[in-house]
Amino acid sequence: MSKSHHHALSFAGLIITVGIIFGDIGTSPLYVLKAITNAEPIRDAHGHLIERGKEITDQLILGALSCIFWTLTLQTTIKYVIITLRADNKGEGGIFSLYTLVRRQRKWLVIPAMIGGAALLADGIITPPISVSSAIEGLSYIPSMKHIPITPIVVGIIILIFVIQQFGTKFIGRFFGPVMMIWFLMLGVIGFMFFMKDPSIIKAVNPYYAYDLLVHYPKGFWLLGAVFLCTTGAEALYSDLGHCGKQNIRVSWVFVKSMLILNYFGQGAYLLIERAKMAPGEKYFIFEENPFYMIVPEGFKLPAIIIATAAAIVASQALISGSFTLINEAIRLNLWPRVKVNFPSDIKGQLYIPSINWFLMFGCLGVVWIFRKSENMEAAYGLSIVLAMISTSILLIFYMARKHWNPIFRYAMIAIFLFIEGGFAVAQVEKFPEGGYITLMIASLLIAVMYVIFKSKIIRNSIIDFVKIKSYLPILRKLSVDDQIPTYATHLVYLTSAERIDEVESKVFYSILEQQPKRAERYWFVHVITSDEPYTKEYKVTKHDENDLIRIDFKLGFRIQPKLDVMFKQVVEELVQNGEIEIKSRYACEYHHSDHIGDFRFIVIRKFLSNDNELPWFHKLIMNMYFFIKGRALSEKNEFGLDPSSYVEENFPYVLSKSAPINLKRSQ
Repeated sequence: MSKSHHHALSFAGLIITVGIIFGDIGTSPLYVLKAITNAEPIRDAHGHLIERGKEITDQLILGALSCIFWTLTLQTTIKYVIITLRADNKGEGGIFSLYTLVRRQRKWLVIPAMIGGAALLADGIITPPISVSSAIEGLSYIPSMKHIPITPIVVGIIILIFVIQQFGTKFIGRFFGPVMMIWFLMLGVIGFMFFMKDPSIIKAVNPYYAYDLLVHYPKGFWLLGAVFLCTTGAEALYSDLGHCGKQNIRVSWVFVKSMLILNYFGQGAYLLIERAKMAPGEKYFIFEENPFYMIVPEGFKLPAIIIATAAAIVASQALISGSFTLINEAIRLNLWPRVKVNFPSDIKGQLYIPSINWFLMFGCLGVVWIFRKSENMEAAYGLSIVLAMISTSILLIFYMARKHWNPIFRYAMIAIFLFIEGGFAVAQVEKFPEGGYITLMIASLLIAVMYVIFKSKIIRNSIIDFVKIKSYLPILRKLSVDDQIPTYATHLVYLTSAERIDEVESKVFYSILEQQPKRAERYWFVHVITSDEPYTKEYKVTKHDENDLIRIDFKLGFRIQPKLDVMFKQVVEELVQNGEIEIKSRYACEYHHSDHIGDFRFIVIRKFLSNDNELPWFHKLIMNMYFFIKGRALSEKNEFGLDPSSYVEENFPYVLSKSAPINLKRSQ
């Protein structure tokens, strides 16, 4: 099924959307109300009660449901489904797509883009463990399976999820939609069953109950940290826009939100019914179970656990695929080191990045090892993703301005979103010592990598020496026909970063003329431009000399993997077929066929930091970190898809700031 067909509003498109888009947010009923209502009592070594758990009251239940309803309405529905989905870049979404739309307005906007991207990656480390653990822990509600160890099963599932990534998900991907449809229908049905037992729970839609909880319930404001878990998948929803299209997302969200609300309200009705069973005069109602599994009919618990586990796997898969796409975009935007990107299937846009896959897998296993149970993971969940939401809000300010939205409307909307997200961010602070520091540390590490790559490019570009090509044309013509120098290659191709078509780095001519003169029949300069549009595939040809020196500029979308060897030769063939260049060898040889075009040799100049540098300490730190990262990243050969038999790598020293002359004294 083509991508454009996925984007068209259709029943099939809606099924696919439910499977791809809503996995993360769809598994939240497994743990949200449990995180809000659960607080285990503290007991001493003898089992005596020291401190009671959280007291379950009508105020807590109704207030929690009201907070969940309005969070899903304001954050997920209004901010993301209605407003943010408008900020599509040729049908693609995500924080980096949004950044490309506004980056020319302010240079500093790269900062929220980096923070948001890093936070989403950090979220990819905590979502699979908490979703899978919450599902598998349902086994403890089946008496015959109560003592089955949970952690080994969770570890096995997580390893399996990441191992199959390298083979692509073409086969299992077709089941994502039906699996998630069954999951959401199950959520709605079992929620509706308990909702009908106490329909008065519908009054929780009144925002007063949310206000009452946050203001009057003991430590009520800090419960926002748990409430926030219900909307953590909203950012991923926007990132996956390119897979299904905004119309399919908006229509299917009506169904998804309805099922989620029914399930949340069904869990709330169950809690109210249980609280009503308290003996007269009994003050405390302590609840230590997962209300999700308590509303599942006894005979349906095992099938529900199987369906929940399948939904958790789908949610994990969606987030992993989103992480691959995110990193691929970051590479194109020079915010991440070049790493290997594979295409495991013929599905457009499906990527596999080995380094990110194993990084996420070991991160997920580390989370399982540290926290063991899903209720402990809840402390680490949400702190990083709220930073991504705030970053998106900041970028939205400039997108709205670019689109000339009504100033009153845009400032009012952004103020509301930042107020809500600011409240969530403050409430998340309480989670920091309980595990939130882990995802924040991971996000900080990823931000540091992005910043080093970004800043090092600015430093390098500030000292690159460009020269005019036309001043070197006479000597190149002379070199090309000099029989005293052996032919290095028929066609010599250099990669250049020069934006101006009449310039090239001085090191290129240094390579051709100074080190060891490289005689060729024709010289080519190739420049790759990353477009703000996702799937651009264009090229431009500039002839500096009819046959001796030609430049090709490739303009590729930020989601296009460059295969420069193939692209370059295809362009040359088109130029020959159009009669724009004469490619036959100018040197007669009885061994050449009439259609012989000679060999191509790509020269890749690999830079290293010269010892002859005196840099400010910060620039020196950035450059040393850059070369450390670059040494472990993908080589230019693999980055641009060059044939090993047709490329040569040369080392060139980076002299950013020459050191002062050494004061030497000549002895007699």
